[in-house]
Amino acid sequence: MAGRKGPGKAYFADDGFSLFHADSLEFMETLPDESVDLVFADPPYRLSNDGFTCHGGRRVSVNKGAWDASRGPEEDFAGHLAWITACRRILTPGGSLWISGTYHSVYACGYALQLAGYHLLNDICWYKPNAPPNLSGRYFTASHETLLWAAKSPDSRHTFNYELMKNGAWDGDALKRPHRQMRSVWSIPAPKPGEKRFGRHPTQKPLALLVRIILASSREGDLVLDPFTGSSTTGLACCRTGRRFIGVDSEKKYLDLSVKRYRALREESASGGEGG
Repeated sequence: MAGRKGPGKAYFADDGFSLFHADSLEFMETLPDESVDLVFADPPYRLSNDGFTCHGGRRVSVNKGAWDASRGPEEDFAGHLAWITACRRILTPGGSLWISGTYHSVYACGYALQLAGYHLLNDICWYKPNAPPNLSGRYFTASHETLLWAAKSPDSRHTFNYELMKNGAWDGDALKRPHRQMRSVWSIPAPKPGEKRFGRHPTQKPLALLVRIILASSREGDLVLDPFTGSSTTGLACCRTGRRFIGVDSEKKYLDLSVKRYRALREESASGGEGG
């Protein structure tokens, strides 16, 4: 689209892996129409409400930062609708969008997808077999997150690598039966300790989850965008699978963590290790 100035200088860039320190909405405004093949988004869940949760067997605050604080249901929804609409403009005709969330955010995102003109393909239950216990004793133990997968429009011919999902090696998932269709409940543990050895993001996703998403819904060489990149697990999954990556975050400390993880992955891949 004429008049767009381009994304500017990257915070870090190397061999198809690029990070930008920016507001995600402002950044997406600089991208051309239909320039991104796949978006994975893990937007703020708005959970920083002075409550508590369990981490490592200890009671800890749920507060993650000002970026995760709720601004009220109307303003929170308006924010989701804005970035979801922005993603639709930059997706290629066959592109798709994944959104990760909990009940605090995922219903608002689902409604925003409908208003913005997407076609909802699946909701995936990501079951966490090693989820932490509920300390209050007042609720069921939260042991899953929901992933929404949507095509750009009802007329889209979205990418889905069906045979790989059906017949690939998914040994870490106790629910996946060999050579049977992959179902919409995935059993994938939370990130391994090695994935947090350089530090942790409070909503970090396991590398195995992002590798599956990338392999399911994109092709080698495709461009993948994560507008809330955090520690860039999406980017590492792209490196593992031969996709190009753009990650955007407003917090430099998480971009620095992303760079450390990326460099370690490249070094370990060169030496024959798995990285992560």
